[in-house]
Amino acid sequence: MEASANPFQSALKQFNRAADILDLDDGLRKILSTPERCLTVAVPIKMDDGRIEVFIGHRVQHNTARGPAKGGIRYHPSVTLDEVKALASWMTWKCAVVGIPYGGAKGGIACDPKRMSRGELERLTRRYTAEISIIIGPEKDIPAPDVYTDAQTMAWIMDTYSMNRGYAVPGVVTGKPLAIGGSLGRHEATAQGCVFVIREAVKALNLPLDRARVVVQGYGNAGSIAARLLHEQGATIIAVSDSRGGILNSKGLDPMKVLAHKQETGSVVEYPGTEAVSNQELLELPCDILVLAALENQITAANAPRIRAKLIAEAANGPTTPEADDILHERGIFVLPDILANAGGVTVSYFEWVQNLQELWWDLEDVNERLEETMVRAFNNVYALHEEKNVDMRTAAYVLAVDRVAEALRLRGLFP
Repeated sequence: MEASANPFQSALKQFNRAADILDLDDGLRKILSTPERCLTVAVPIKMDDGRIEVFIGHRVQHNTARGPAKGGIRYHPSVTLDEVKALASWMTWKCAVVGIPYGGAKGGIACDPKRMSRGELERLTRRYTAEISIIIGPEKDIPAPDVYTDAQTMAWIMDTYSMNRGYAVPGVVTGKPLAIGGSLGRHEATAQGCVFVIREAVKALNLPLDRARVVVQGYGNAGSIAARLLHEQGATIIAVSDSRGGILNSKGLDPMKVLAHKQETGSVVEYPGTEAVSNQELLELPCDILVLAALENQITAANAPRIRAKLIAEAANGPTTPEADDILHERGIFVLPDILANAGGVTVSYFEWVQNLQELWWDLEDVNERLEETMVRAFNNVYALHEEKNVDMRTAAYVLAVDRVAEALRLRGLFP
């Protein structure tokens, strides 16, 4: 795997492909290639044993031409500023693809949450929130959960921000618990949105979903829920993996039983009646649908020639490098790009934010109907461009997104 692949350089390559097709002028290219704001902060906290540790955190706002910045916060040992810049730019394009009035942002702390206690994670979250509070807010930048953060993390951020304001500000984050202003359907939203676009894609490809064989890399929130939803629609889940390894049963797995095993043991590995496979082997299994729900740079120029899926759905951000994209496209493998396939999460985050601002609450049916309508419309728009311009789906999605953001910049002009 190309471990050295710089995610921000990958993001710029993807942007430049679309900019070339749109014949974007140099000024707009420079603006859209440069994040508006990058904040790097030291996050000192007291560990449970009394030691002081200093973690490094980032918050990047890529572009706010179409509205407030929006994007998750991840806790992971590999977090770097370039990774966060790439993720922020992908959020700009993702929001534009589905047509919601946000710009892109992202945050992250370089830490290993698996080795930290709940108390340490709470202190880390609250200090990080205090450090970035100068640039976040319901009108400016609205964080959300990402890798190894969850609804509880968002509750701590909301409380820290609110304590400094003197009143409750539920709209400062999304992905919160329901009891403090979260939205029904948010927990499942990334996976549900991904399954909506998979459903539309298999129709276009003439690939019956109820006969599809599915492999899922990454069995966290997005991956496990996508597996369950696809299983409920008749697909056969033949292999899944998490950070510790993968399992294979060509006759099919029960996603809920696998999830129960993971919750009990901490991993999907050693699930009864399965064969062990590595994450790399799992990617190369013959299947109809490969759902990528782990981290970036999973399919590269090195392994792309060996991928045997007919359809790849990117539930994770940046799992395919630009070099791999070319190989997959040449081989006729249909890729649902991250900025389309996993946009369900930010779409329902937008719904949550709207509910917070209006102080009105929608039922689950309303949320899912609006999500389905948004995702189907976005797929149809991207697929139409894919056919019209004879480009792969990622390039089509970027062309649509970059054009929308560039139009907003043109209309707003340059201050001062």
